[in-house]
Amino acid sequence: MAKSEKVTPMMQQYWEVKNGLPPNTVLLFRLGDFYELFHSDAEQGSKVLGITLTRRNDYPMAGIPFHAAEAYVGKLLAAGLKVAIVDQLEAPQPGKLVKRALTRILSPGTTLEANQLASERNRYLVALDWNKAGLHAAWLDLSTGEFQLATDVEPERLLPVLTALDPAELVLAEETLKEWRAHPHEHTPHRALAAFCAGRAVSELPGYHFEAAPGARLVMETLGVLNLQGFGLDAQHPALGVAGALVHYASENLCAKPENLRSIREYRSSAALLVDPATMRNLEIFQSARGTREGSLLGAMDATVTAAGARLLEQFLASPALDLVELHRRQTCVGAFVASPVSARQLHEDLGRVRDVVRILGRLQNRLRNPRELGGVRDTLEQLPALAAGLRTFEAPEIAALADRIEDLPGLRDTLRRGLREELPAKLEDGGFIATGYDSELDRLLSLTRDNQHWLSELERTEQERTGIRNLKVRYNGAFGYFIEVTKSNLSLVPEDYVRKQTTVNGERFITESLRQKEKEIFHADENAKAREQHLFTDLVQQVLAHADSLRATAQALAELDVFLGWAAAAREWDYCRPVLDESDVLEILEGRHPVVEQMMKRDALAHGGAHRFVPNDTLVTASGPQVLLITGPNMAGKSTYIRQVALITLMAQVGAWVPARSCRVGLVDRIFSRVGASDDLARGASTFMVEMNETANILNNATPRSLIILDEIGRGTSTYDGLSIAWAVVEHLHRDHAQGPRTLFATHYQELTQLDKHLDRLTNLSVAVKEWNDEIVFVRRVVPGAADRSYGIQVARLAGLPREVIGRASEILARLESEEAVVTVSAPAPKARPRKSIQIAPAEDSQLNLF
Repeated sequence: MAKSEKVTPMMQQYWEVKNGLPPNTVLLFRLGDFYELFHSDAEQGSKVLGITLTRRNDYPMAGIPFHAAEAYVGKLLAAGLKVAIVDQLEAPQPGKLVKRALTRILSPGTTLEANQLASERNRYLVALDWNKAGLHAAWLDLSTGEFQLATDVEPERLLPVLTALDPAELVLAEETLKEWRAHPHEHTPHRALAAFCAGRAVSELPGYHFEAAPGARLVMETLGVLNLQGFGLDAQHPALGVAGALVHYASENLCAKPENLRSIREYRSSAALLVDPATMRNLEIFQSARGTREGSLLGAMDATVTAAGARLLEQFLASPALDLVELHRRQTCVGAFVASPVSARQLHEDLGRVRDVVRILGRLQNRLRNPRELGGVRDTLEQLPALAAGLRTFEAPEIAALADRIEDLPGLRDTLRRGLREELPAKLEDGGFIATGYDSELDRLLSLTRDNQHWLSELERTEQERTGIRNLKVRYNGAFGYFIEVTKSNLSLVPEDYVRKQTTVNGERFITESLRQKEKEIFHADENAKAREQHLFTDLVQQVLAHADSLRATAQALAELDVFLGWAAAAREWDYCRPVLDESDVLEILEGRHPVVEQMMKRDALAHGGAHRFVPNDTLVTASGPQVLLITGPNMAGKSTYIRQVALITLMAQVGAWVPARSCRVGLVDRIFSRVGASDDLARGASTFMVEMNETANILNNATPRSLIILDEIGRGTSTYDGLSIAWAVVEHLHRDHAQGPRTLFATHYQELTQLDKHLDRLTNLSVAVKEWNDEIVFVRRVVPGAADRSYGIQVARLAGLPREVIGRASEILARLESEEAVVTVSAPAPKARPRKSIQIAPAEDSQLNLF
C-alpha cells in the first residue's frame, strides 16, 4: 500500500493484518458471505483458483463463497502458498464497522481440515538445526498430536528417518538453507541437508526461536508440565530448541496454543533399522519408480481398513524396530489372527466402521468443530464393545493386552447416542443436529417454531378466504422478513388493514399488525433454539474432550489391531511364514519371493486370464561365513529381483510382519544399503556415475558387520576397465581381512569378478540359471551355485526385437572378440591392467568398422 493512499476503515483492518503476514501468504478477508482477496493477492488468487478478477476503488479484488472456502484453500496450498484467514467476530450492524481478526494461517504442514489431508498418510512439520553438537530435529503431526525430537552427531543417521517421514513443510532458522546450499559440489553434511530440503516447502524463523532454554520452556508450557522427566527427557536436551521453534510456528499459524499436544518422545537412531534415502528409492519402499503407492512395498503390505492403521503401517516402515521383545509381540499377534481366520475377519469387518478418532480429536481440540466429527466419535464408540469382546476370545496374552487397551466409555457412548441425530449436517450453522428428546428446553423452542410455521400456513389460508384472492401468498426473505404478497391484478381486493411494505414488478407486498407480532415471536424462538442447540453442542464437545486421552490411547490400540489383522490376512492369502528373529549374524531364507512382484504377477495373470507362478529362491548369507554372494547371469534373468527380495524380506521381518518364504531366519540388521539402478542428478551437476559413486561411498563409509548391502552393477557407469577395477576393489573392501563383514549381495555382469572366490574365502559365486534351445534362451529364474558361463546379451537383444541383421553382425563381432580377449588372472589382489591391442574384424557389407 502506498503511503499516500487513503483507505476506508475496513481496508485499514485489512492492511493491519496483511502487513504482518509472512511472505508468500494469501489473505482471505471475510465480508458477509464471501472471503475477499485484494490487490496482489486477488491477482495471484484469480490465476490459481480460476475465479473472476474485478476492480473496486481502483484496486483489484476477487472473492470466493464462505461456505465453499475449504476447497479453494486446498488449491492455494497445493500451489505452494500459505493462506491467512480473517473472520468476522460479530454480527454485522448498520452503520458500524464489523470487528475482524486473524483466526488461522494455513500452511502445508499445519493444515487440519479433513479434505486437505490424505487420510492414510501423516502430515509432518519438521524443524531442523545443525551445529557443532550435531543435527537437531523435531517433527510434529499437528493433525494427530504426534511430537518427537532427536539429536545425532552424524546427520547421515537422522536423514533416513526424516526422509521416510516425507515432511510437508520444513522450519529453519533464517539464512540456514542459504548456508547449506553454499557448497553444492562437495559431498558434505551441508549438501546432504540441502538435498533433503530441495523441493519441499520451507518456512524461516529468526534464529533466536531455536535457542534451547526458551525452547524447553515453551515445550513444557504447551504440554502443561513443570518438567520433562516424565517423558524421559532432560531440560538440557539439545534438540529442545528446534522443538520450541516448531511449537512457536504451529502456535503462530493456529493463532492459539496447539491443544492436542500431550506428550513428546525422543527418537534414537540407534534403536531403529536405518534405511538411507537412496535405498528407500531403489527398493521402492514407500512409492514405486512411477511415484505411486501401487507397486511399492507399502502398497503390497497395506491391507488396513482404517486411516489410522494405514498411517501406523507407514510409521513402522519409516522406523523398523531393533527391539526383539516388541517385534515378537507383533509377530505373535499376527500369528494368533492367522490361526483363527473366521474371528479375524469379523474383527476386521467391525474395525472398518471405526472413524479416524485421533484426527477428529485434533480438530476438536484446535477449534475446528462440526457435528459430523462428533458423529464419528459416536460411531467409533458403538464398535468398541464388539471389538473388545472379539479380542478376548483369543488365548494369546499379547491379544488380551491389546483388548485391555480399548477403553469402552459407556457413559460417553450413551450421551452421544442420545444427544445426536442419526443423520448429521456437515456444518454447525446448518443446525438440526441435536436429537429430539435430549433436551426439554430445546424441544420446547423447536415446538414454538413448528407451531409458528403452522400458524403461517393457517394465516395464508384464512386470508385467501377473507379477501377472495386465491393466489395470495405469505412469504419470507432475509431482507424484509415475513410479508403477504398480492399480484397486481388483485390489488383492488386488498383489505384496509394491510400496510404496504414493498412494490415489486409483479405486485405489492404487505404486512399486518398480527403478522408483525408473530414475526417477532418467530425470530425470537428461532434465535433461542439455535443458541440452545449451539450450547448443547459445545457441552457435548467438552464431554468428548474430557475423555481425549482415553480415546487417543484406544485409537492407537485399534490402529495396531488393524495393521496386525491386515498382515494376518496377507499371510493367509500369500502363504507367508513367521520369521525367526535373533541376535545372530545369519540371514537365511528358504523359498523366498518378492512381495511386490508376486502380487503384480497375479494381478496381471487375472487380468489376462493366464496363470502365474513366482519362482522362489533360497538365500544364506552371514557376517562370518558366506558373507559376500556374487551373483552373475544374463539381463532379465532375475538378478535384480532376487537381491531386492532379500532386502525387502529382511525389512518386513524387522517391522514384525510375516514374510513371503517357506522359512526365514533374520539376525537383526542395523542398516540396509543398496546401490541399484542408474540415475542422473543433473540439477546438482552429478552424472549417473557420480551418483553411483556417491551412494557407494556412503555404503562403504557407514556399513557395519550387522548391515545388509545389496549392490547391482557397480561400475557400469564408466569405461569397462575402470568399472571392473572399481567393482573389484569394492568387493575386496567389503570382504576385508577381518573375521566378519556386512552381509552383501553383489549382482554383476563382470565375469572376471567370479575369480575372486579363489582368494576371498567368504565370497560365494551364485548365478541365475538359463536354458538354451536352438540358440534361444529360456529364463528359469532359479538362483544356483556357481558362476554364469556368459552374459547372453545378444540373445536378450533378440528378445527385445533388434533387427535380425544387427543380431547377426553382433554375433560375428562377439565371436572375434572372445577369440582374441585376454583372460584376467587373480594372481594379484586386483585385475592387472591389460595392454590395449588391436583386434582386426572384417567389416560388414556397406560398413567401415575398425574396433580397437
